[in-house]
Amino acid sequence: MKPKLFRLFTLSLLLAVASPAVAQTNLDWKKYVPLIKQTLSKDYKKMFREKGGSLQYPFIVPGSAAYNDVLWDWDSWLTDIALRQIVLENGAEQDRADIIPYERGCILNFLQYGKGNGWIPIMMKRGPIKKPQDIYRENMHKPVLAQHAAFLVKLNKGNAEWLREDFYSLQSFMHNYKGFHRNVATGLYFWQNDLAIGVDNDPSTFYRPARSSGSIYLNCLMYKELKAMVYLANCLNEAEIGKEFERDAEQLKAAIREHCWDERDGFYYSVDFNLLPVTEQAEERGEFGTLLLHAGNPRDYHCLIQRFDVWSGFLAMWSGIATPEQAKRMVNEHFKNTNTFNAPYGIRSLSKLEKMYSVSASGNPSSWRGPIWGISNYLVFRSLVDYGFDAEAKELAAKTIVLFGRDLERTGVLHENYLPDTGEPIANPGFQNWNYLVLNMIAWMEGRDSVREF
Repeated sequence: MKPKLFRLFTLSLLLAVASPAVAQTNLDWKKYVPLIKQTLSKDYKKMFREKGGSLQYPFIVPGSAAYNDVLWDWDSWLTDIALRQIVLENGAEQDRADIIPYERGCILNFLQYGKGNGWIPIMMKRGPIKKPQDIYRENMHKPVLAQHAAFLVKLNKGNAEWLREDFYSLQSFMHNYKGFHRNVATGLYFWQNDLAIGVDNDPSTFYRPARSSGSIYLNCLMYKELKAMVYLANCLNEAEIGKEFERDAEQLKAAIREHCWDERDGFYYSVDFNLLPVTEQAEERGEFGTLLLHAGNPRDYHCLIQRFDVWSGFLAMWSGIATPEQAKRMVNEHFKNTNTFNAPYGIRSLSKLEKMYSVSASGNPSSWRGPIWGISNYLVFRSLVDYGFDAEAKELAAKTIVLFGRDLERTGVLHENYLPDTGEPIANPGFQNWNYLVLNMIAWMEGRDSVREF
């Protein structure tokens, strides 16, 4: 066979055996846009709830029967960003006014529990809120509360007066994190345990010893939270307070770059603090690996990197921590790698090469060991946009649009997570929440104003 004919034959063969999902992703995303817009825009107010019981303000729920009347931390923040896209495109002036009490209520409800000690729950129901026996040994609201507030203040052209009375509670919340959820030796933050961390069974934290997981996910959220505190303080004419949070943010960024970046792999990872102490007190207790046995050269490092390929490593780009050179490696060596993260329908929540990889259905914990999630697709998409990787961002947005469009076309609803290679839904039909951020991705794809997080 002649070389030219052979090349044409080979190309035809590859196209013939190529995954239908890949071909559909590349070509057909536009056909799903009208269905997605029409379906998601018509029922967004079903996520509004009125005040009552322990919830003193109206609020936003993630949607679906599983989350019917509960205020959640990062869910309400991300859902609100999507709802704002709907209001921007389709809402009348009255719609834009109507949503404000529900948005602010998501923040103000939580801040009522942060006075003094800074403890704020992860979620709230209408019944009494029971604090843990030791509030400094349990996880609390993820560090996205100031980011949600800053998002709303920025929409209101910097007017933060509605937050002034409770800004003290927000500061107490941040001080709680810094004082009791932070490894002093490294400057990184840790989860107290694996309860309700949002990415439930992330192997970096799941079934790990208490206070041992210096999660890259947590630390990137915290960096953005500190930057949001700076913005809010300045909007409230509290510049001196803002300087303190700016200092904390810069110190955290340096710590993340020092301890979580892996030059060998070109990726950001979580770290492990589960090391025996090097102290005389530990020696007296007879603990192995301490000063008594290794006094000639005790360890001089304070954590060990966890080389688990988890999607949240890309949050170092989303948060602006990664350098341009690091981002280039992350995209070329990890985002584009179909053997690890890159799947026909988006970003696997855990690399396919990890031994813990699994896409089977799971409800408690929810599964982040491989399935595609709308939120991980969205945040990685934003990461790509922010660092100028527009072609890759378009690829990921297109995959997400096709994923959700096919689901709506076939089932009439969205689901919580999906199989990476086929796009088949796995769990929780009727899930709304951050899936609605596909509308923000569509707006960007079409060259229109795209609402984004602070």
